[in-house]
This record gives sequence, structure tokens and C-alpha cells, in this order.
Amino acid sequence: MAADRLRSIVERIERLEEERKALAGDIKDIFAEAKSAGFDVKVIRQIISLRKKEPAEVEEQETLLDLYRRALGM
Repeated sequence: MAADRLRSIVERIERLEEERKALAGDIKDIFAEAKSAGFDVKVIRQIISLRKKEPAEVEEQETLLDLYRRALGM
């Protein structure tokens, strides 16, 4: 019984790994599309990262970045 359960778990993980691989390929294709349309992919990645964060965290990071820039005379 335990062997059947283990096999089921391993097979489910393998299926999800394959799905993740396919999704990563799809995401790569979309970034290539964005680049060919003239968008800066690095900036798009930063925007995606910012959208995942809480507004207060983003504000804190922007404040610190501004403070550090001013300290360096930028």
C-alpha cells in the first residue's frame, strides 16, 4: 500500500515538473515577443517583481533607493 502511495506522489510531482517546464517555455516566448515589440525585458521583469510586493514594501524600497542615490550624488 505504501509503495502505491509513493508511486502516486512521485508521478504527480513528475507531471507538475513537466507542466512547469512547459510554462517556463511559454513565459520565455512571451518575453521574446515583448523584446521584438521594442519593450525592455529587464524593466518588464522589474515591474512583475514590484507587482508581487505589498505597496508599503515597494514604497520603502523606493525611499531607500532615493536616499542612497542622493547620498552618492546621483
